[in-house]
Amino acid sequence: MATTIITVTRKSQSFVVPSSSSAPVPTTAETLELSAIDRVPGLRHTVRSLHVFRRKADDDAAAAAAAASRRPAEVIRAALSRALVDYRPFAGRFVGSLYAGEACVECTDEGAWFVEAVADCSLDDVNGLDDYPLMVSEEELLPAPEEGVDPTSIPMMMQVTEFSCGGFVVGLVAVHTLADGLGAAQFINAISEFARGLDKLTIAPVWARSLIPNPPKLPPAPPPSFESFGFKHFVMDVTFDNIAHVKTEYFQANGQYCSTFDVAIAKVWQARTRAIKYNPDVKVHVCFFANTRHLLTRELPNDGGFYGNCFYPVTVTATAEGVASGGLHDVIRMIRDGKARLPLEFAKWSMGDVKVDPYQLTFKHNVLFVSDWTRLGFFEVDYGWGVPNHIIPFTYADYMAVAVLGAPPTTVKNKGTRIMTQCVEEKHLMEFKDEMKAFF
Repeated sequence: MATTIITVTRKSQSFVVPSSSSAPVPTTAETLELSAIDRVPGLRHTVRSLHVFRRKADDDAAAAAAAASRRPAEVIRAALSRALVDYRPFAGRFVGSLYAGEACVECTDEGAWFVEAVADCSLDDVNGLDDYPLMVSEEELLPAPEEGVDPTSIPMMMQVTEFSCGGFVVGLVAVHTLADGLGAAQFINAISEFARGLDKLTIAPVWARSLIPNPPKLPPAPPPSFESFGFKHFVMDVTFDNIAHVKTEYFQANGQYCSTFDVAIAKVWQARTRAIKYNPDVKVHVCFFANTRHLLTRELPNDGGFYGNCFYPVTVTATAEGVASGGLHDVIRMIRDGKARLPLEFAKWSMGDVKVDPYQLTFKHNVLFVSDWTRLGFFEVDYGWGVPNHIIPFTYADYMAVAVLGAPPTTVKNKGTRIMTQCVEEKHLMEFKDEMKAFF
């Protein structure tokens, strides 16, 4: 069978600046200081993702005709311009040195990079981008700046690719320095509210970086090494019923509840450790980034809106034998114990009562990094054509073992949790898959 060649054509690309019709354009470039967490050098990287919106069947013919007359790229571009009035830093540029702790955001109003593209096929022709590897390269669906421009110098880039079926894909590239996952999703939801015709945002943005703890600087650690491990991609969907079964067993055995996150990550960590067969006494680690907004309720505004980085890296450590040989409940308990230490560890860091900077990450073979996309707010984004059917995060790098929690596409029956991993080499991949599938 001949392979179908899909063509994506970028029709236009330019910077979108804050709308002058929504508010007066400031005449000066205000400089805003970043928080101690924003300034972590390791956050100066881009987070990339694809958000797939299939065309919804409209019962009302008039509504369907009205929707057809509005092109997603035009609507989203105009809404982005309006949102940048409230979220002016996303139209600015980074200045100063992160490594010297002097980085700031200068509100230059130069704009966010926006690309409008079309694909010569329907989303059905590429199976809704449900499968990996994708039938359309992510590089064709993600925005890229002009040649010679550092993508980490532009806080936000968007590409809207319209398909012949009326569906579209939004490709997002955001620099982590300006916002964590919750903050980036808050900004994208603001764009979607203006796209739907709201005159005022549901949540007003709050800068307030000075309210984040700013403990004394620790002596700089040696720069991290970035060894390429060649980890392979693997995706698995787990039904609600399977997760619920483990939760019930854990409660009956321990008298405590556990979350979907606890179950999924414990299984990945155990399956990876078993497949790789580390020496029994080797220390293995799992690291996840816990939201700490609830620990700063006295500092941050009660009605929310803070969109900066506000998280703490929680690291759980055990011997390879302890993770591989124990039951899944034992590994879940390790994860839960790590989460329980969060308030104390964050408080100690806030007061400068640490000898090693917890934000100085180490990228080694025996460290599994975890990212949870299920509760950030991206799945609630609606530009006027309904919420996304599928979100594909690309939080992978050759030097990191990674597991990402998301949701299966809406076309998948028995929806549950999608576990996306890139954490074992080819020689361990089959055994890792078998370990995962044997349990679920």
